[in-house]
Amino acid sequence: MNLQDFSRYKAVARLTSLAGQPHDLAAADGLDPQRVAAYVCSSCGYDLLYATQRVNDAVLDALQELADEAGLVDAFLAMKTGVVINRIDGYASENRQVLHTACRDVFSGNPLEPELTAKSSQELAKLQRFLSDLDNGTIVNAQGQPFTTMVQVGIGGSDLGPRALYLALQRYCRQGRSARFIANVDPDDVAAVLRDLDLSRTLFNIVSKSGTTLETLTNEQLVKAQLLKAGLDPARHMIAVTGESSPMDDVSKYRASFYMYDSIGGRYSATSMVGLVTLGFVLGYEAVRDILAGAYRVDVAAEERDIRRNIPLLLALLGIWNHNFLGCATVAVLPYSQALCRFPAHLQQCDMESNGKSVTREGKNVSWATGPVVWGEPGTNGQHAFYQLIHQGTEIVPVEFIGFRESQHGVDLDVAGTSSQQKLVANMLAQSLALAVGKFDENPARRFSGNRPNSVLIADRLTPESMGALLAMYEHKIAFQGFCWNINSFDQEGVQLGKVLANRLLAIIAEGGNQSQPKETSLHREEAMLIQAGML
Repeated sequence: MNLQDFSRYKAVARLTSLAGQPHDLAAADGLDPQRVAAYVCSSCGYDLLYATQRVNDAVLDALQELADEAGLVDAFLAMKTGVVINRIDGYASENRQVLHTACRDVFSGNPLEPELTAKSSQELAKLQRFLSDLDNGTIVNAQGQPFTTMVQVGIGGSDLGPRALYLALQRYCRQGRSARFIANVDPDDVAAVLRDLDLSRTLFNIVSKSGTTLETLTNEQLVKAQLLKAGLDPARHMIAVTGESSPMDDVSKYRASFYMYDSIGGRYSATSMVGLVTLGFVLGYEAVRDILAGAYRVDVAAEERDIRRNIPLLLALLGIWNHNFLGCATVAVLPYSQALCRFPAHLQQCDMESNGKSVTREGKNVSWATGPVVWGEPGTNGQHAFYQLIHQGTEIVPVEFIGFRESQHGVDLDVAGTSSQQKLVANMLAQSLALAVGKFDENPARRFSGNRPNSVLIADRLTPESMGALLAMYEHKIAFQGFCWNINSFDQEGVQLGKVLANRLLAIIAEGGNQSQPKETSLHREEAMLIQAGML
């Protein structure tokens, strides 16, 4: 990889000049039929409609130059082939490969990283046997009954991605199977999840790569206590997803162990055993294969160098245009599918933990904007919440709409001549159009300025395969942007300081403290905070 400072690319100067007069969507011919037909990128079952972005052919050509000059596809290929890119040159760093795509390369006859792909295939085979044993009655509870619920206990990437995919695909759950999730170290979260469960027919999937994650291990102990209280053996009700040879890789404590690997970061791990064990339990093994197949198709399609034919690359560059050249600080991801209710939360972690960086891959302070603030909520509920701001507020918020032409369940009814799904999609397209073209009114309170950039990503139906594709599109969008900004999108040093200080505070609490006055020690400030909060 030969990445350089973002500001040094020749295309940046051209784009800066073009940003002075971005395409006027609100003009009389700003969104004509020819433009709408031309500005569509179709790939892997999705259509990206981007005529409602403030770009024209000159901007798209300059974005293509930027992609070529920055070598974004070459960097992506280097990542897929196992080049060590999770590093900061000259400084202590994780110094790891980034190989979440290897989980999906099981569909390739010639995998780009054969070693990890072989290990992923072994874990898939292990998962298939485990699921088969559940189905044929080899694995049952002490009373000989089948397990009906799996509770995933993990935090961050061990929760957000798997939870988002489970909720997205609940329609396809096998009869009598369900999943729940425990992430927050808040004991009320654990209590609420366990309250109405039949613990005797529940498996707990404890997910921690290191086997030492504080929140996860704390919640595991709470779960164990409840199992013991119910007269159940925790070892018969717990499985582990962890690093090979971690403290959790222990057959005496867990009914089964599945492995995750250092080269697969937590926020990119939904298509590893981190997500697939629970998804396999509720959906079945074939659906797991479909998720991986959808993601694999995008992994291959993302190697296309023409930005007009590569959805993740085009999404990345449109985002850079809006963020770095049009000065938009945030991006809203608004799925018009209730099933995707937690997908924006997953993207918040995946995007902001990846690209919320302020130093380059060489350890220098950046002089350009990096990752935007990412947020979102399903439509049409959002229309009755924050759409007022995105239509008429002073802050311009680029929007990425996600929708499907058909419903998952197929349970619908025509009311006033149209079905609910048609109403849902019509609302999404109407919002896209309204943001772009606006509306003049003599009443200034009812005036819409338009020129609010947005795009629509639409497929026929949300299925395991299309969900895998959608997940991979956003993973690669994030990686392409990080490459362009010359930052390391695969570490997360920003979350470490709070963990360190929390452990110091907990050490003081565990030892006990003087409630009247803090001791004169190096922990003076921490103790003072605890006393002020009434915890000592």
